[in-house]
Order: sequence, then C-alpha cells, then structure tokens
Amino acid sequence: MQRALIGEIISRFEKKGLRIAGMKMMQLDDKILEEHYAHLVKKPFFPSLKASMKKTPVVAMCLEGVDAIAVVRYITGYTNGRKADAGTIRGDYCMSNQQNIVHASDSPEAAVVELARFFHPEEIYDLGNLNMDRLYAVDEA
Repeated sequence: MQRALIGEIISRFEKKGLRIAGMKMMQLDDKILEEHYAHLVKKPFFPSLKASMKKTPVVAMCLEGVDAIAVVRYITGYTNGRKADAGTIRGDYCMSNQQNIVHASDSPEAAVVELARFFHPEEIYDLGNLNMDRLYAVDEA
C-alpha cells in the first residue's frame, strides 16, 4: 500500500499461473500483529515493524496452484531485500530486511494457520478446475 505496488505484485503471481482464491484489504491491529509475528515480539525492531504494518491497510491473499507455497516463496525472494535476487518481488522493490513488501507462508501447516488468521472460511473460494488445463499438464493438476 505505502509504495503503490499492489497491482504489480498481484500481477506477478497471476502471470506465473497462481490463482487468487481469496483477497481482501484490511487494517491490522496490535492483536493480530503480535499473534502473526509472535516469534519477533521480543526483538528490538518489533515496535517499528508493528508501527509500519499499521500505517496503512494491507492486502491479504490466498493463492493456489501446484506447489503454491514454494512458488510464492520463490517469487517473493529472500527476506532481506538487499540479498534477494533481481527478478523477485523483494529483489526488485525493497532494500530492507524488515520492510520487505510481502509475507509468504513457509509451509502448508503455517499457511493453514495464517489463512485462518486473516480470512473467514466463506472468504476463500473453491475455483475448481477453472483454467487448470491452461496452467498444467494433465498429470500435474
């Protein structure tokens, strides 16, 4: 939101072939940030990270596709923008380790927990086989 890159970031995921099963703009509060970043709460930089995340709304998305978690993490790039490869979202659009443009779940288990944190079940849509034949070989989908 702060950098006006929402469309660009969404476009990268869509161009790769990931499908948006859920998306919404929301304002994060202390409770959700402290829960989401529980592993960082005691870090000295957490107050500034939290303040930054509360400055504007964020866009939360549920993406789907074969190996979606690995693909999203590859597209987003290394957490520290200074070390992220050119061509990744973080490599192209950020320089910080903390202000790194996007968050990506690191495992299927984390994705389940994080999706439940940001979405109600009725906000995630089952798109079925829509366009699957254009995205994957028959034996991949």
